[in-house]
Amino acid sequence: MASDIIGVGATRVEERYLASLGLEFGSPVYFEACQSLTFGGVICMVPFLLANGILSYKSFYSERSKGYYDFDITILTVSFMYLCRIKTPEQLKLHSPGELGKLLGLDRVPEAKCLRTILKELGYQEKAAEWNSYLAQEWINQEEPTIYYIDGHVQVYHGYLATLGKKHVSRQRLCLPGMMEFWVNNVDGLPYFFVTGQVNEKLQEALDQEIIPMLNGLTSQQQASINTDTLTPRYTLVFDREAYSPGFFSRIWMEHHVAVITYRKYVKDLWEEADFEEMQVETELGKDAMLLCERTVELNGVKMREVRKLSDQGHQSSVITTNQILSTQWIAFYMFSRWAQENYFRYMRQEYDLDRIIQYGIDELDKSIMVVNPEYNNINYRLKKIREKIARRKAALFVLKEENAKTDLDQTPKYIAAQIKLSKEIESMQEQEKSLIEKRKLQPYKITVGQMPEKLRYNKLKTESKHLQNIIKMICYRAETAFANIFAAEYKKKTNEIRSLVKSVLFSKADIIPDYQNNTLNVNLYSLATPRDNLALENVCHLLNDTETIFPGTNLKLIYKMATF
Repeated sequence: MASDIIGVGATRVEERYLASLGLEFGSPVYFEACQSLTFGGVICMVPFLLANGILSYKSFYSERSKGYYDFDITILTVSFMYLCRIKTPEQLKLHSPGELGKLLGLDRVPEAKCLRTILKELGYQEKAAEWNSYLAQEWINQEEPTIYYIDGHVQVYHGYLATLGKKHVSRQRLCLPGMMEFWVNNVDGLPYFFVTGQVNEKLQEALDQEIIPMLNGLTSQQQASINTDTLTPRYTLVFDREAYSPGFFSRIWMEHHVAVITYRKYVKDLWEEADFEEMQVETELGKDAMLLCERTVELNGVKMREVRKLSDQGHQSSVITTNQILSTQWIAFYMFSRWAQENYFRYMRQEYDLDRIIQYGIDELDKSIMVVNPEYNNINYRLKKIREKIARRKAALFVLKEENAKTDLDQTPKYIAAQIKLSKEIESMQEQEKSLIEKRKLQPYKITVGQMPEKLRYNKLKTESKHLQNIIKMICYRAETAFANIFAAEYKKKTNEIRSLVKSVLFSKADIIPDYQNNTLNVNLYSLATPRDNLALENVCHLLNDTETIFPGTNLKLIYKMATF
């Protein structure tokens, strides 16, 4: 049997044999009539994947020179995998390769090792950054955003090959080794692009050196119509306190005409509660009444607008901005809607395994990069610990003195002996503290990577394959979001409910019936759980049919309908 030689589900023996000899390249996409295909609903995503540029990679990657599977099929296979929540090539082993292949017009999908090999071939071309830049340009031109959310996301590393700097992982409240990715999203949380930090870059550094220059290039068409002498910014960046610096905000306004919205640090004063006014602010769930107040403040010599929100418990959340155009309500809306980006990270970690390491390997860093001296950090850590011990012993000494004053005289010798012992320990530790301070003075705070000891010298993980697959995940997320938005009218924008419905559609079974005489591919979707869901899906089918989408690699127009209703 063919399955004994070339794998389960492999029926196109001749094509595979010729491809193995290099006499034929690529398998033609040919659909056969199939009933009750698992994950059949994923074909509903084809129009959205194409609209978001899944096949635009062709402008940057050269064609595969040999093999049964070409790059088109590989990219679509990976996209279908992620949409079906098959998060790694290895997890393909848990699913029928023949049924998954039928969804793509193949006899079977590539096995895990074969798929990894083809993805490596794509990675070797090192075109992911160019493709991402092109897609970001297309998405920005279509959506014309004026607000961008910026945030860092740590890809935690648990391996032993790489020596990475430690980053604070807020979701785990720990400092762990990892790579930092800085993401740029729109107001709805849809991603545009991300940049990967080299070592321990902070958000402000990433903004100044990479994100703002890249956004300036991507938004050059929109910027042409903006007069930099006016108060209208080119665009506005929204981020958290990590990049707080009034001087930095003033500089990027003067140099790039870019405004910011962020939380204010070091707030010590409280505004009078009588100054706050109730205002209606648009949120994802509708209008929300917020108690807001706005004033003009000067921070480090920089004049800015400050907006505060008063909570029911009396807490005042302070937001500052250099945007002189937005109303108070819109400033509050954009700042407090920043969770759209956090929700994106959470969803992508849970559903698309965003943090998974794709490519195992390391690259050397530029030895001239400045980093914090590890020995300086080590001495600082030891200083912190010795000072904690001194503080604990001083507290214990204070308690002994208080107890000695309250007890009988016959107990005094015991307390005196304990106090002497603690005093000697404190003196000894204070000597250690002074010694550590002197040692720290001899260590520079920052050194170059090349000056680090070889065993401790930082390097970085290979990122090309991770970047490529992150792009595919971004496209899948955007496609899934577009599909979910069609259901919004039926479900009143209940995000979690709509996302669950989309997943149930993707996981549902379908019949696939090709008609080569009329050049159509009929996709008959099986019934969902409730009549309400079925009615919503039937309406979506009509909208999808209006797109007249042609399945890639064929002349077949996709026709969607409900098999049972």
